Amino acid sequence: MEESIKSRVILILVILCSIFFISTINSCTIARKQKIFRDKEMAQRLDTEEKMNKFSQEKSAVEEKLKAAEKELEEEKASHQATKKALVQEELVNQSLKEEIQKVTKLKEALEEDLKDALVTGKSVKPKK
Repeated sequence: MEESIKSRVILILVILCSIFFISTINSCTIARKQKIFRDKEMAQRLDTEEKMNKFSQEKSAVEEKLKAAEKELEEEKASHQATKKALVQEELVNQSLKEEIQKVTKLKEALEEDLKDALVTGKSVKPKK
């Protein structure tokens, strides 16, 4: 009887050991799967963070280019305004020069008329010798 109790105890212990062994292997498998999943997630997070940093740097570079372009645009606007003012002044100068030329032309024509009149009247008045 003692043999039968020993056999039963051994059988129960073997069954319990088998159950514990199987549960340990199952637990290790689950832990391994979770570790792989966690590693993949960490890799994805790192990739995402690197991409985000890259985009942040690109955004900063684009913002700097934008600021430079805006500054250049403002300079171009100021230059355009200055050129516009200079053009208006040149047009005013040209207009005044045209008016002066017209006045001089009128005076010249008047003088030519006076000279013609003087020559015509001078020839008829000249004494004959």
